[in-house]
Amino acid sequence: MTAAHMLRVAFLALFGVAGCPQLLAAQEVTLRLHQFLPAQSVVPAQILDVWAENVEQASGGRIAIDHYPSMQLGGTPPELIDQLRDGVADIVWTVVGYTPGRFPTTEVFELPFMVADAAAASYAYWTMFERHMAQGEFADYHVLGTWVHGPGVFHANAPILEPSDLAGMKMRGGSRPVNQLLEQLGAEPVGMPAPAVPEALSRGVIDGATFPWEVTSSVRVAELISYHTEFEGPAVYNLTFVMAMNKDVYAGLPDDLKAVIDANSGLDFSVFAGQTQQAADAPARDIAVELGNQITTIAEADAVEWRDLAAPVYAAWVADMAAQGRDGQALIDEARALMAEYEAQNP
Repeated sequence: MTAAHMLRVAFLALFGVAGCPQLLAAQEVTLRLHQFLPAQSVVPAQILDVWAENVEQASGGRIAIDHYPSMQLGGTPPELIDQLRDGVADIVWTVVGYTPGRFPTTEVFELPFMVADAAAASYAYWTMFERHMAQGEFADYHVLGTWVHGPGVFHANAPILEPSDLAGMKMRGGSRPVNQLLEQLGAEPVGMPAPAVPEALSRGVIDGATFPWEVTSSVRVAELISYHTEFEGPAVYNLTFVMAMNKDVYAGLPDDLKAVIDANSGLDFSVFAGQTQQAADAPARDIAVELGNQITTIAEADAVEWRDLAAPVYAAWVADMAAQGRDGQALIDEARALMAEYEAQNP
């Protein structure tokens, strides 16, 4: 039984209605939430289940959320966004980069050395979603939250102390900008969803992977490889996430239940999600320390060569956006201004 289901049973028992079919019938909607990580991972346990519990409580039990982790409804992680559109699931959480090129504006937060704080970036991401994406690339979905994870880290089977150490390495990347960064650094990018990484590492299909610390505990990275490279200051990379609901399912809800969904979604939820993921980095990093793995921390002042090599990723993205009739540099400037705005308001 999931935590959400346990909470629902406790709620009903508290008011003495667990055995009353008339009151149980008041439950109007069951929503299927589908995502790719195991149920005990940080995002499902600390973000998605918390959201589901809050919605169920606020609806007085009229909304139930059935959470299907680890792709239990079938398909692969890159298919999640289409499963939502096609009605296979009512709600999904996914990595935006699993469908490269379909949601290009989100990539502004995946550019190298762009993001220093997940909460600030998640604040900027939701704000820019409302301004630029809601009626554009996400028009077919009812979006509930948009956020980024904590600082990205290189994890490999050999030390990565400087950019040249990546030459020839087969590295898992999670999005188009991350793969472009890996190419610029001399690595061979290999695109694959997070759940495929443990087997790929075990079989030697890849030499390493890009993940924030938080995800490594879910995919056993620290147990499979022994070298990690992290950066102080702005992260070498980040990934963007989206949690969304089928638009027709949302439209079919009674107004008061729409209000429940709305009250638990949006800006505050997005910031909470980004903060939660970043806060989970430290415990996962401790696992690598306890295993005796080698962790290299590159000071911000020593990352100049890395940033210089990454510069073409910006130029390529701005050119790509221009080809679509969008001002990429203006989006970069806006994202930076919004992140600075959040940091000024939350010193």
